[in-house]
Amino acid sequence: MKYRLLLFSAVTIALTAGAVWYIYQTLYPTPSASPAIAPTASQPAVQTVNGETVVVLGADAQRASHIEAAPLAFATGPSASTAWATVVDLQPLFDLRNRLSAARADLDTLTAQAGNSHAQYERSRVLFEDDRNVSQKSLQDARAVMQADQAKLKSAAAAVGGLEATLRQQFGEALANASMAGASDLFPRLLAGRMVVLRVTLPAEFGDTAPARILVDAANGQPISARRLSASPLADPSVQGTPWFYAADRALPVGTRTSVNVPSPGSAARSLVIPGKAVIWYGGQTWAYVQTAPDRFTRRYVAAGNESDQGFVVTSGFHAGDRVVTQGAQLLLSEELKPQGIATACKDPPECDD
Repeated sequence: MKYRLLLFSAVTIALTAGAVWYIYQTLYPTPSASPAIAPTASQPAVQTVNGETVVVLGADAQRASHIEAAPLAFATGPSASTAWATVVDLQPLFDLRNRLSAARADLDTLTAQAGNSHAQYERSRVLFEDDRNVSQKSLQDARAVMQADQAKLKSAAAAVGGLEATLRQQFGEALANASMAGASDLFPRLLAGRMVVLRVTLPAEFGDTAPARILVDAANGQPISARRLSASPLADPSVQGTPWFYAADRALPVGTRTSVNVPSPGSAARSLVIPGKAVIWYGGQTWAYVQTAPDRFTRRYVAAGNESDQGFVVTSGFHAGDRVVTQGAQLLLSEELKPQGIATACKDPPECDD
């Protein structure tokens, strides 16, 4: 009996101690002995270095975004210049041509009429001299009619000559000849709207010569070939240079002002050319990204207006050997413009709102 009492007391004491220990651990938990993981400071994705904005992107991210870069090299080709062109309103040309056609018809009529009156006068003169078979008054009337018809003929010829001169003074030799020639295929195409005429102001370096063909920049980005017609008697007062007329086989709105690429006279030139696929638009200007380090990219300004078939010709801001991003430049721009300083703990930021 005594041993049972001792055993019961020992069990009771053990249970009481266990309960006290459990309550203590619940109310006063001990700090975890596991070491805390120090947060790793991440490098900013966009930095400013020497006044330039630098996008930092690791090799894995570059591969995932398919970003590619290629070194710049000098390209040798025919040197080119940029000129300005305006689509000419041809309605005055059509009006002058109609007036010229009417004046020529009058001239033909008066030519025949003057010939008849001259013949009638000659007959009357012969009859008058042959024993006065007609009266002197009839001879005088025939002379008056002949002189009047000759005066009309002279006036009609002057009108035709004046219209032809006006055509040449306003539209040059090529368009004037096309308007006056019946067998020309140029004028019907202009009249039908299948061809337009551009007044191109070439730089002074061209002098009195102009290239036979030029490339006109269209709105859709596809260049249009235009062939030389003749020098333009009228100049564009807003542009300095030598004006020339060119014809393009494309319907363009009258008054359209665009740039053209003109092969410059002289030998070929070496220049740095940014590929067209490397150029992006932002803020109304053209830019390209240069890879300045394995994980760093800088956006640089590309001067527009000096494009060639190979791309954008640059004279400043770039050097031979610079690695220009040829694929993925738009992704780099999006990364550069992304708001900085916002840390998210989940993959999809909107999900963090819950």
